[in-house]
Amino acid sequence: MRDVAERAGVSVTTVSHVINETRPVSDELRTRVLAAIEELGYQPNALARSLRRKKTHTIGMILPDSANPFFAEVARSIEAVSFEHGYSVILCNTDGDLEKELLYTDLLVEKRVDGILFVAAGMSAEHILALEEQHMPVVVIDRDIPDVAVDSVLTDNAQGGLLATRHLIELNHRRIGCITGPSDVTPSAERVSGYQQALQENGIPLDETLIVRGDFQYESGYRATRHLLALSDPPTAIFACNDLMAIGAVCAARELGLSVPEDLSIVGFDDIRLASFVNPSLTTIAQPKHEMGVLATQMLLERMQDRDRPPRRQMLSTSLVPRQSTATRRTEI
Repeated sequence: MRDVAERAGVSVTTVSHVINETRPVSDELRTRVLAAIEELGYQPNALARSLRRKKTHTIGMILPDSANPFFAEVARSIEAVSFEHGYSVILCNTDGDLEKELLYTDLLVEKRVDGILFVAAGMSAEHILALEEQHMPVVVIDRDIPDVAVDSVLTDNAQGGLLATRHLIELNHRRIGCITGPSDVTPSAERVSGYQQALQENGIPLDETLIVRGDFQYESGYRATRHLLALSDPPTAIFACNDLMAIGAVCAARELGLSVPEDLSIVGFDDIRLASFVNPSLTTIAQPKHEMGVLATQMLLERMQDRDRPPRRQMLSTSLVPRQSTATRRTEI
């Protein structure tokens, strides 16, 4: 700044007022300062300015799996809205590890981010409560954290599980396998709850052997499907609690010589972009991913402006997207 002031023939204070727009400066002086800045290639110290203003114009985003297309699509809409409002986004991938999540949470606080968008690795409220104690604005996405009053944007996962299973029942399937997600995340349990409700309302007994634990990755869907199809009375349809596991299920069925959907119908959950391009295209439950990201970012921006407002909980609906991976069950002649 001293070099700029010397080149422009003004005081360092005048240069500061031009850069930070803290006081009016005459057009003639402003022009001289800006010309000197351009000639010298001067870049203001963004960190120092942020510390003075107590605002960094950055948002932290914590995700459990940035490679999962569902989270990638949500993150893209978050970045777009943040950019429109002059904010940069720092992405932290936890790999579903609570310890890594805690380290990233501490790092974002140290970086003085203005707020955090949080997809928790599990149902632990510890990290979010710690952020609230530090008066850090937080919005939780896709996770219902028990006993924590915090802004959140959720999907009606139970409704989605119900729609998926009803669809298969309407296609005359009665033995319907379910590949769940991790036991410590609420969306998985809620989707299984919807599956069980659909069976109950149609008078179909719940068979626990048809429910197999997965982890939301391709490989677990593949393994779970091979397990289900090895049963003495295998299912004629499978509801996988996310699209990645459903695609793994399709691969396993083909490897075993079965045709999808003629021999086995498969429904996924999320409606990631890949779901419409696999062969056969995947029947799935659509989550409003773009709306989730936009709404969560808007809620965080509002929370950053008014930290005393009551917490809000927004629940978004799901919808069935029928494609080629489901068909009416073939009956034996």
